[in-house]
Amino acid sequence: MANASLPPPSLQLPPSLPEHTSLSPNSEPSSPRSPRSPPRSAISLQQPTTKKGPSKSAKIFRRFRAVLRSFPIITPTCKIPISLPGSRLHDGHIHGGTRMTGTLFGHRKARFNLAIQENPSSLPILLLELTIPTGKLLQDIGMGLVRIALECEKKPNEKTKIINEPIWTMYYNGRKAGYGVKREPTDEDLIVMQILRVMSMGAGVIPDDGTEQPEGELTYMRSHFERVIGSKDSETYYMTNPDGNSGPELTIFFVRI
Repeated sequence: MANASLPPPSLQLPPSLPEHTSLSPNSEPSSPRSPRSPPRSAISLQQPTTKKGPSKSAKIFRRFRAVLRSFPIITPTCKIPISLPGSRLHDGHIHGGTRMTGTLFGHRKARFNLAIQENPSSLPILLLELTIPTGKLLQDIGMGLVRIALECEKKPNEKTKIINEPIWTMYYNGRKAGYGVKREPTDEDLIVMQILRVMSMGAGVIPDDGTEQPEGELTYMRSHFERVIGSKDSETYYMTNPDGNSGPELTIFFVRI
């Protein structure tokens, strides 16, 4: 969890969500109109790093590990294993996972957005819009575990990366709940990422220009996510708790079937 100073007086946290990390005072030049509308040139987010593909030996190891994971798990005291001892390190890191920054944001009565970044200062590598109101999602996360499964159809000779699929059927805690759409970041999305670039974890409300917002306040929740690639047709993102003592509050599955 990143160190940060106390939140400014204008930052308010949703009543159902505990504060994990405070938002440091924004270093952007002040604007007489709105902190959400800085000039476009103020965006200083960095391009994601370009990584080379895995070596041949790494591919063989990943396939071998996938075979091992396909074996059934025998647990005499519980028919449905919730977590496996030793599957997490003390800092909440999942073995085999890649740590990313995930941000849930949107107006309370509007659809929520999910942005995945390599780090808080980089441009999003994935931006999804899903048909669940932001307020409901944040409330459900505050009350218990949330599972979101995004499914799409697998095509013959599939070469598209799974996170580049354009549209998904969404299941919310086991129930079909509309769809998810991958889209390019808008100027407003980038402004939100720019404002939050100084923090790694936390939740709150981004101040507006004082005008009435019919769709409610612009609310956000940011945390570390562990990205686990199962195969070219499956990826999972686990939102990790800051204390590292319990399982993820939110898990998002991407599956091609």
